[in-house]
Amino acid sequence: MADAPSKKVGLARALSKLGFCSRAQAAQLIRTGKVRVNGALRREPETFVQLGKDRIEVDGQPVTPSRKIYLMLNKPRGIVTTTSDEKGRDTVYKFLGADLPWVAPVGRLDKASEGLLLMTNDSEWAARITAPETHLDKTYDAQIAKIADAVLLETLKKGIRMREGDTLRVKEVSILRQGERNSWLKIILDEGKNRHIRRMLEALEIEVLRLVRVAIGPLALGELPKSAIRSLTPEEKFSLDRAVLRSSKKP
Repeated sequence: MADAPSKKVGLARALSKLGFCSRAQAAQLIRTGKVRVNGALRREPETFVQLGKDRIEVDGQPVTPSRKIYLMLNKPRGIVTTTSDEKGRDTVYKFLGADLPWVAPVGRLDKASEGLLLMTNDSEWAARITAPETHLDKTYDAQIAKIADAVLLETLKKGIRMREGDTLRVKEVSILRQGERNSWLKIILDEGKNRHIRRMLEALEIEVLRLVRVAIGPLALGELPKSAIRSLTPEEKFSLDRAVLRSSKKP
């Protein structure tokens, strides 16, 4: 039986799927006349191409599929999760080796947050990890400027109505340890809206001193040093994929 023809996709998306660059970067390359398809110059990022059949070139060099890379980074505080920053701030790309092909962050951690950040050149895999319908658990350790009690924990689980109109809640929360003036909480989310934990605590007028993501699904940050980056093991990748599949099947 002959192989089914590959699906047609936009040219910018094709470059992203091949692991060459991000879709935004691809669109810029296309618009500036650096990309040809089957020898013809193309300036429209949404031009349809057929992966595996059409020949794509950037600056005269053929683009071939990159090997799939799956990385985990222990992001330090003060680093932004972007490809480049208009304010000149350090980005997560400062921790990548020059020998690596293009990779992109899987989701985000804001500048003040720390911990586990995935990076990959597999855009379809990244989309599955971050899809809202996946409901993959993400675990955080949060230090707050308050002595936590049962009332606070119940409030976070019950949910808080935001000024913007949405209601934010946590899946699970518990007290890890407490000092004289602050507490460490373990918080699990099964959804990830922008600044989810910070917005909830700000609404309660509670200062977040530190926020560290320590796990995504079954994948734990473990003992990876701050600013260090490493590849996922095959077992970790398989475990994460299985968790995504199970979570997406939940009603």
